Amino acid sequence: MDAIEAIMTRRSVRHFTRQPVTDAELETVLRAAMAAPSAHNQRPWRFVAVRDRATLDRLATATMWATPVGRAQAAIVVYSERIALRAPGFWSIDCAAAIQNLLLAAHAGGLGAVWIGVYPITPFRRAVRKVLGLPATAAVHSMVALGHPERTPEPVDRWNPDWVRNV
Repeated sequence: MDAIEAIMTRRSVRHFTRQPVTDAELETVLRAAMAAPSAHNQRPWRFVAVRDRATLDRLATATMWATPVGRAQAAIVVYSERIALRAPGFWSIDCAAAIQNLLLAAHAGGLGAVWIGVYPITPFRRAVRKVLGLPATAAVHSMVALGHPERTPEPVDRWNPDWVRNV
C-alpha cells in the first residue's frame, strides 16, 4: 500500500478480533510514530504499549470515549515528559504527528486502530496516568486502541473544494 492509498483509505476501527497484536506489529507502528517530525527535533513523545487485559479494561473506563480500548488486543498511550523542552508549546502537536504516523502504519500493516483523545481534559489525563502509574510530570496526550479489525469501514471521500482558498 503506498502512502496516498493509506491516507485515503484509513478509517477508525472500534471493533477487533481476539487475534493478538504481535511484538513485530507493535514495533512497526511505534517505529513509524517515532519517525514523525517534531519542533526542534526534540521528539517529546513517550509511549506505553499495553497488552495486559486488566490494564486495557481499566483504560477503557478512563475516559468517556475509551470503550474501544476494552475491545482491543493492544493500546498505545502517548504522553510527553515536557521537562526542559526548547519548544514547550509544541509537544501536543508533535504527539499528534506521531499518532498520525502510527495510525497510517497500523492501517498499512493490516491492523485497525482508533485515536482516543485524552488531552486537554485534565480528569481524563489524570485517570490514564493513574491506571499506568505514570509520574505527575507525564503529560498524557492520547490513546490508540489497536488490533485486527473485526470489520473495516469503507473509505469516505472528504474532499471539499469550498474549504480551499487559492490566492
